[in-house]
Amino acid sequence: MIRGILDFLRGGVDTPVTVQRQKLLFEGGPDHIYAVGDVHGCDDLLGRLEDLIFEDCRKRAGTKWLIMLGDYVDRGPKSASVLDRLTAKPRADVKRFCLAGNHEEVMLDFLRNPSSDHRWLDFGGLETLYSYGLHKLPANRQALKNLLHSRIPDEHVAFLESLPSMLSIPGFCFVHAGLRDGVALAEQEDADLLWLRPPANAKTVATNGVIAIHGHTPVAKVQVGPLQINVDTGAYMSGILSAVRLSRRSVPEIIQCS
Repeated sequence: MIRGILDFLRGGVDTPVTVQRQKLLFEGGPDHIYAVGDVHGCDDLLGRLEDLIFEDCRKRAGTKWLIMLGDYVDRGPKSASVLDRLTAKPRADVKRFCLAGNHEEVMLDFLRNPSSDHRWLDFGGLETLYSYGLHKLPANRQALKNLLHSRIPDEHVAFLESLPSMLSIPGFCFVHAGLRDGVALAEQEDADLLWLRPPANAKTVATNGVIAIHGHTPVAKVQVGPLQINVDTGAYMSGILSAVRLSRRSVPEIIQCS
């Protein structure tokens, strides 16, 4: 099914299966983790949420990680600005990890196989191209490739290509979309990690009962369950961007901006 979705977005072009992305499996974690849901080109919201997160960071002793859960591009108006922000050094004493989302994957497919009728353009891609000042696409494939290369920084493309598909620490696993039930973390497939929509009432997640922290499926408010935390509050639709803070010996805390 996932392969069929990808083929649909490519306009039916059959391409080789891509190499699996890196998975970050840590034996320990920091004192505090901030996980941010789908940004989708809402750079103004991301800037305000960062301010709240970095202010919260300064109040807390110990090590801090900021984990971005993917879908930085498409649909919202400022995807290029979001990628500028995420390729720059964070403004606080925090280590940042950015995970891949399905929209980054489809954007890369367009950049590798550009065409004026690529389905990404109806998947939020037009808004991303507008953010780079691209409002009219040439029909000629080579001319389109040249135009994209001239407008989209190599640094942005390298960033999208380098994004891991998973980060795990004992007890928690951070992904964009979801985990395949009954599959060990190291054996999870990118097609699931970037595209799966797990049921809200899932009884088990993976083989070791880790709590999955994810986005991908928009919800009206952050959902905190025994085995899943969904942080995607549909920023480009709702105007609300959300994060969750996980601290040692503390219940999860929601941080939001609008």
